[in-house]
Amino acid sequence: MTTYRVGYFVGSLATHSINRTLSNALIRLAPSDLEFFEIPIKELPLYSYDYDSDYPAEGKALKDAIASSDAVLFVTPEYNRSIPGALKNAIDWASRPWGSNSFAHKPSAVIGASPGALGTALAQQSLRAALSFCDSPQMNAPEAYVRFKPDVFTSDGEVVDEHTELFLRDFMEEFRDHVVRVLTVLPRKP
Repeated sequence: MTTYRVGYFVGSLATHSINRTLSNALIRLAPSDLEFFEIPIKELPLYSYDYDSDYPAEGKALKDAIASSDAVLFVTPEYNRSIPGALKNAIDWASRPWGSNSFAHKPSAVIGASPGALGTALAQQSLRAALSFCDSPQMNAPEAYVRFKPDVFTSDGEVVDEHTELFLRDFMEEFRDHVVRVLTVLPRKP
């Protein structure tokens, strides 16, 4: 059985982020042929093209982490009807300098949790637009806008609601199938 390395981004920088809890739940529910590691974004300086000729260590580490993954998973909150600035900054670092876009041909999926009824629908729309420009083949369905409630998730990412657990397990199985399809058809970028 082939194992696929999945780098995942948590869009929130908060230590006790509900999206970090969601990422832990997703990892628990994922098929066994997916191996996960977090791609940290907290220490990245704000991107400027002034760095393009001499990338700092944090930018190189980000690009190396994406390069070592077979696919990427974004688990993000919604801030002001869009993605958090730290996540957008990481996408900018990863997609630059021009001609060295780390997301090209890299299978991806987007999910997020919010206490609100709309989940993270608008943040995901914003993130999908950026990933489209970055040539990342995205899993389009199922979409997952998770309404986070304390009686559904434990603090360490265990899902205690049966319907939510089944939905998230299905999401992760679909993600694995998406990764397999994309990597079967598209060559990996060097």
